[in-house]
Amino acid sequence: MNSEKQPWYVRLYHWSNTWTGTLVIVLSVIFFVAQAFVIPSGSMKNTLLIGDHLFVKKFSYGIPVPHIPWLEIPVWFDSDGDGHIVKGEGPKRGDIVIFRYPRNEKIHYVKRCVGEPGDILFVHDKQLYLHPHEGNEYVKKRYAGYQILDLEGTLFVKNPFQKEFPGIHHDPKITEDGMQPIEIFEFGPIKVEKDHWFMMGDNRDHSNDSRFWGTVPYRLIVGKPWFIYFSWDENKVIRWDRVGRNIQTLEREQPRYTDE
Repeated sequence: MNSEKQPWYVRLYHWSNTWTGTLVIVLSVIFFVAQAFVIPSGSMKNTLLIGDHLFVKKFSYGIPVPHIPWLEIPVWFDSDGDGHIVKGEGPKRGDIVIFRYPRNEKIHYVKRCVGEPGDILFVHDKQLYLHPHEGNEYVKKRYAGYQILDLEGTLFVKNPFQKEFPGIHHDPKITEDGMQPIEIFEFGPIKVEKDHWFMMGDNRDHSNDSRFWGTVPYRLIVGKPWFIYFSWDENKVIRWDRVGRNIQTLEREQPRYTDE
């Protein structure tokens, strides 16, 4: 049969089986849909572990400007400077987010979003205190049952994420003895600026995060962890119980820490 007379879906199928078609499809998926990512550090332990291999859902917060993998060279013109081809809503409080490290944009980081634009937050004695931009009435309704601190009429909720995400914890061995960064124990208060997000690791005392290098602008937001497709520990032993797990399910099944 003449190829020009074949239905379009048959021609598309044949094209997809060519080297050119395969390359275009693979790059399209990597650029716009999902990209592989390996957890390099213990800052999100035990929610995410070193050696977890996962896919990043790249369309969670819009569609970021695609970069050539490993080389991290952009292949699309960022006309308005927001780092995205299609702009979307930014991260929500509690989201685990993949983003480009503000001090070296070729490196990807993974942390939990703990502050949205307009939020006020501070750390005191290691504990996080948050005043959402929605105001006092929102605090009373959304965080009923949490410990609330009233500072001159502004309500702050203490540790607003631990109940929902029990993997968040501190290391009781880390004490304020002058050998540790002061930001672990005391930080802020700050108000998160427009189009920026405040990120912290779940392993709070072993995380290089927004306490040390500031908030993350929207242009550096890449996406959200999707699911773990492979995982092994430092001894190259496969962690079968983590393979295939959805991140949103996994993060709520962590054992609750009792150090706080």
